[in-house]
Amino acid sequence: MIAIIDYGAGNLRSVVNAVSRLGYEAKVVNSPEEVISARVVILPGVGAAADTMANLQKTGLDSAVKRYVAEGRPFLGVCIGMQVLFGGTEEGGWHECLGVIPGAVRKFAPGLKVPHMGWNQVKQKIAHPIFEGIPDEANFYFVHSYYVKPEDGSLVAGETEYGIPFCSVVAKDNLVATQFHPEKSGEAGLKVYDNFIRVALGARAGRR
Repeated sequence: MIAIIDYGAGNLRSVVNAVSRLGYEAKVVNSPEEVISARVVILPGVGAAADTMANLQKTGLDSAVKRYVAEGRPFLGVCIGMQVLFGGTEEGGWHECLGVIPGAVRKFAPGLKVPHMGWNQVKQKIAHPIFEGIPDEANFYFVHSYYVKPEDGSLVAGETEYGIPFCSVVAKDNLVATQFHPEKSGEAGLKVYDNFIRVALGARAGRR
Protein backbone atom coordinates (compact mmCIF):
# COMPACT_ATOMS: atom_id res chain seq x y z
CA MET A 1 0.00 0.00 0.00
CA ILE A 2 1.14 3.52 -0.83
CA ALA A 3 -0.04 5.58 2.13
CA ILE A 4 -0.53 9.34 1.93
CA ILE A 5 -0.75 10.74 5.44
CA ASP A 6 -3.74 12.93 6.28
CA TYR A 7 -3.10 15.00 9.40
CA GLY A 8 -5.78 17.59 8.71
CA ALA A 9 -4.06 19.75 6.10
CA GLY A 10 -5.07 20.30 2.50
CA ASN A 11 -3.39 19.38 -0.78
CA LEU A 12 -3.99 15.63 -0.40
CA ARG A 13 -6.15 15.26 -3.48
CA SER A 14 -3.51 16.65 -5.84
CA VAL A 15 -0.96 14.18 -4.46
CA VAL A 16 -3.40 11.27 -4.80
CA ASN A 17 -4.17 12.35 -8.36
CA ALA A 18 -0.49 12.55 -9.27
CA VAL A 19 0.20 9.06 -7.94
CA SER A 20 -2.90 7.69 -9.69
CA ARG A 21 -1.84 9.23 -13.01
CA LEU A 22 1.32 7.15 -12.79
CA GLY A 23 -0.70 3.96 -12.51
CA TYR A 24 -0.24 3.34 -8.80
CA GLU A 25 -2.91 2.94 -6.14
CA ALA A 26 -2.67 5.17 -3.10
CA LYS A 27 -4.69 5.34 0.10
CA VAL A 28 -5.15 8.39 2.32
CA VAL A 29 -4.49 7.27 5.91
CA ASN A 30 -4.84 8.96 9.29
CA SER A 31 -3.91 6.29 11.84
CA PRO A 32 -0.52 5.11 13.14
CA GLU A 33 -1.43 1.50 12.34
CA GLU A 34 -2.01 2.30 8.67
CA VAL A 35 1.32 4.11 8.45
CA ILE A 36 3.25 1.24 10.00
CA SER A 37 1.61 -1.34 7.71
CA ALA A 38 2.27 0.63 4.50
CA ARG A 39 4.89 -0.33 1.93
CA VAL A 40 5.48 3.30 0.97
CA VAL A 41 4.62 6.47 2.89
CA ILE A 42 4.22 10.01 1.55
CA LEU A 43 3.85 12.95 3.94
CA PRO A 44 2.66 16.00 1.97
CA GLY A 45 1.96 19.32 3.56
CA VAL A 46 0.93 22.94 3.40
CA GLY A 47 0.62 25.50 6.18
CA ALA A 48 2.69 25.94 9.33
CA ALA A 49 5.11 23.41 10.76
CA ALA A 50 3.92 23.99 14.35
CA ASP A 51 0.32 23.20 13.39
CA THR A 52 1.48 20.15 11.47
CA MET A 53 3.41 18.87 14.49
CA ALA A 54 0.45 19.49 16.81
CA ASN A 55 -1.83 17.46 14.55
CA LEU A 56 0.68 14.64 14.14
CA GLN A 57 1.17 14.43 17.90
CA LYS A 58 -2.54 14.53 18.65
CA THR A 59 -3.12 11.42 16.55
CA GLY A 60 0.07 9.53 17.38
CA LEU A 61 1.21 9.85 13.79
CA ASP A 62 4.45 11.49 14.92
CA SER A 63 5.64 8.31 16.62
CA ALA A 64 4.52 6.21 13.68
CA VAL A 65 6.50 8.33 11.23
CA LYS A 66 9.62 8.20 13.40
CA ARG A 67 9.34 4.42 13.74
CA TYR A 68 8.73 3.97 10.02
CA VAL A 69 11.77 6.05 9.06
CA ALA A 70 13.95 4.43 11.74
CA GLU A 71 13.18 1.05 10.21
CA GLY A 72 14.67 2.28 6.93
CA ARG A 73 11.47 2.01 4.94
CA PRO A 74 10.59 4.17 1.89
CA PHE A 75 9.40 7.61 2.96
CA LEU A 76 8.83 10.79 0.94
CA GLY A 77 8.25 14.17 2.60
CA VAL A 78 6.94 17.16 0.62
CA CYS A 79 7.16 20.85 1.63
CA ILE A 80 5.99 21.00 5.28
CA GLY A 81 6.32 17.22 5.19
CA MET A 82 10.02 17.83 4.61
CA GLN A 83 10.44 20.55 7.22
CA VAL A 84 8.92 18.60 10.13
CA LEU A 85 11.51 15.86 9.65
CA PHE A 86 14.15 18.18 11.10
CA GLY A 87 14.98 18.91 14.73
CA GLY A 88 13.03 22.14 14.95
CA THR A 89 11.73 25.20 13.15
CA GLU A 90 12.01 28.96 13.62
CA GLU A 91 8.51 29.44 12.24
CA GLY A 92 6.37 31.23 14.83
CA GLY A 93 9.14 31.05 17.40
CA TRP A 94 11.07 27.86 18.07
CA HIS A 95 9.12 24.61 17.79
CA GLU A 96 10.45 21.10 18.16
CA CYS A 97 9.83 18.80 15.19
CA LEU A 98 10.32 15.08 14.57
CA GLY A 99 14.11 15.12 14.78
CA VAL A 100 14.50 12.44 12.12
CA ILE A 101 17.17 14.52 10.35
CA PRO A 102 19.65 16.60 12.40
CA GLY A 103 19.29 20.24 11.47
CA ALA A 104 16.82 23.10 11.61
CA VAL A 105 14.29 25.03 9.56
CA ARG A 106 15.38 28.64 9.10
CA LYS A 107 13.64 31.79 7.89
CA PHE A 108 14.82 33.48 4.72
CA ALA A 109 16.86 36.61 5.36
CA PRO A 110 15.13 40.01 5.60
CA GLY A 111 14.81 41.73 2.26
CA LEU A 112 13.76 38.64 0.35
CA LYS A 113 10.16 38.45 -0.75
CA VAL A 114 8.37 35.65 1.08
CA PRO A 115 6.89 33.30 0.44
CA HIS A 116 9.31 32.11 -2.17
CA MET A 117 6.63 31.19 -4.67
CA GLY A 118 6.78 29.97 -8.24
CA TRP A 119 9.13 28.03 -10.48
CA ASN A 120 12.81 27.66 -9.66
CA GLN A 121 15.67 25.41 -10.63
CA VAL A 122 16.95 22.45 -8.64
CA LYS A 123 20.68 21.78 -8.96
CA GLN A 124 21.40 18.09 -8.46
CA LYS A 125 24.20 17.79 -5.90
CA ILE A 126 24.49 14.00 -5.95
CA ALA A 127 23.57 11.18 -8.29
CA HIS A 128 20.37 9.75 -6.82
CA PRO A 129 17.56 7.56 -8.24
CA ILE A 130 15.04 10.33 -7.47
CA PHE A 131 16.59 12.32 -10.34
CA GLU A 132 16.56 9.54 -12.94
CA GLY A 133 15.42 10.96 -16.28
CA ILE A 134 15.25 14.51 -14.91
CA PRO A 135 17.67 17.09 -16.36
CA ASP A 136 19.95 18.91 -13.95
CA GLU A 137 18.58 22.36 -13.06
CA ALA A 138 15.04 21.39 -14.07
CA ASN A 139 12.33 23.72 -12.77
CA PHE A 140 9.95 22.81 -9.94
CA TYR A 141 7.18 24.71 -8.17
CA PHE A 142 7.85 26.19 -4.71
CA VAL A 143 5.67 27.88 -2.07
CA HIS A 144 7.47 28.43 1.24
CA SER A 145 8.89 31.06 3.59
CA TYR A 146 11.37 28.84 5.45
CA TYR A 147 14.11 26.47 4.32
CA VAL A 148 15.82 23.44 5.82
CA LYS A 149 19.47 23.42 6.84
CA PRO A 150 20.79 19.89 7.51
CA GLU A 151 23.74 19.57 9.87
CA ASP A 152 25.22 16.98 7.52
CA GLY A 153 25.82 18.59 4.15
CA SER A 154 26.14 15.19 2.47
CA LEU A 155 22.37 14.76 2.87
CA VAL A 156 21.71 17.66 0.47
CA ALA A 157 20.69 15.96 -2.76
CA GLY A 158 19.34 19.08 -4.48
CA GLU A 159 19.94 22.80 -4.05
CA THR A 160 18.06 25.91 -5.17
CA GLU A 161 19.03 29.59 -5.24
CA TYR A 162 16.79 32.18 -3.60
CA GLY A 163 18.94 34.90 -2.09
CA ILE A 164 21.14 32.07 -0.85
CA PRO A 165 21.61 28.49 -2.01
CA PHE A 166 19.30 26.32 0.13
CA CYS A 167 18.58 22.62 0.38
CA SER A 168 15.58 21.75 -1.79
CA VAL A 169 16.00 17.95 -1.79
CA VAL A 170 17.32 15.84 1.06
CA ALA A 171 18.13 12.14 0.85
CA LYS A 172 19.06 9.73 3.64
CA ASP A 173 18.89 5.97 3.15
CA ASN A 174 15.32 5.26 1.94
CA LEU A 175 14.07 8.71 2.95
CA VAL A 176 13.71 11.47 0.38
CA ALA A 177 12.14 14.87 0.92
CA THR A 178 11.54 17.86 -1.33
CA GLN A 179 10.85 21.50 -0.51
CA PHE A 180 9.05 21.93 -3.83
CA HIS A 181 5.69 20.37 -4.69
CA PRO A 182 6.18 17.57 -7.25
CA GLU A 183 2.41 17.33 -7.78
CA LYS A 184 2.42 20.95 -9.00
CA SER A 185 5.58 20.65 -11.08
CA GLY A 186 4.40 19.14 -14.34
CA GLU A 187 6.21 16.23 -15.99
CA ALA A 188 9.38 16.63 -13.92
CA GLY A 189 7.34 16.48 -10.73
CA LEU A 190 5.49 13.36 -11.85
CA LYS A 191 8.85 11.80 -12.64
CA VAL A 192 9.99 12.47 -9.07
CA TYR A 193 6.99 10.55 -7.72
CA ASP A 194 7.47 7.78 -10.27
CA ASN A 195 11.18 7.40 -9.50
CA PHE A 196 10.55 7.27 -5.76
CA ILE A 197 7.67 4.79 -5.89
CA ARG A 198 9.28 2.59 -8.53
CA VAL A 199 12.45 2.18 -6.45
CA ALA A 200 10.44 1.74 -3.24
CA LEU A 201 8.31 -1.03 -4.71
CA GLY A 202 11.07 -2.57 -6.77
CA ALA A 203 8.72 -2.17 -9.70
CA ARG A 204 8.97 -1.14 -13.31
CA ALA A 205 8.13 2.46 -14.10
CA GLY A 206 4.45 3.17 -13.71
CA ARG A 207 4.43 5.94 -16.28
CA ARG A 208 4.77 5.01 -19.92
